[in-house]
Amino acid sequence: MIVPDVRASFGRAEAAFLVWLLTRGDERARDYQEERLREEGFDVILDDPRTFNALMAGHDFSSAPVNLCFYLLVRHALLEDGIGERNLADYLAALLVAFGRGGRAFRAADETEEFHHLVDIVAAGDESSGHRAFLLRAHLGEYALWLSGIFPDRITARVQRRGAPGLPYYEALGSTGYRMAARYRDAERHGLDRVYLDCADRFPALRVALNRIADRHIFPATGDRIERLLRQITDEFNARDRRERERGEK
Repeated sequence: MIVPDVRASFGRAEAAFLVWLLTRGDERARDYQEERLREEGFDVILDDPRTFNALMAGHDFSSAPVNLCFYLLVRHALLEDGIGERNLADYLAALLVAFGRGGRAFRAADETEEFHHLVDIVAAGDESSGHRAFLLRAHLGEYALWLSGIFPDRITARVQRRGAPGLPYYEALGSTGYRMAARYRDAERHGLDRVYLDCADRFPALRVALNRIADRHIFPATGDRIERLLRQITDEFNARDRRERERGEK
């Protein structure tokens, strides 16, 4: 089960890396950043655009603690869209860390059976009950977000070549999976009910934030550039429409 536990894993190693990242050996700057960490705390440093910019400018991914690197990528991608909940960034970072290992993306927690298509997860969830049904509903949301968030170019290419379902299909099934998972007592027991509901309500925005990470940092030179640009323009128009509706509802 994926839980928002990345921030809780940060310790001395991550603090030392942040200080080094921001100071590059300058003793006076180091004293200032260490004092800042003590006085203001980890979150203020993590949220500072200068921290993220220093990581990107220095190309320090190879030396950065993996959890810290993923958290900074997700946190600042979400902040760029005005999504400020740290718990949501924590959960998405945990999702990327977990699904980036081996074949974990194809398996629900505690499962050995692999699923490569969303419809198969839906069918397995419908045939299950109790805890397994909960895990499969959650996995439906997570797998849909992973695929549409990190591999949008692959989805777009399949649409063009084979008429496969596009990104709205992943958004619809993913948000449904999260919303259904939030109803289980297991979600409340593990403190995930609110996270799942946020993922369901904001699935398109979360997908776009992950697309930004994929486009800029993971696959910057792959995919059809025209199709990527069209996707980005469409997403921007849709985001504006969502913001307008939200302001109207208030």
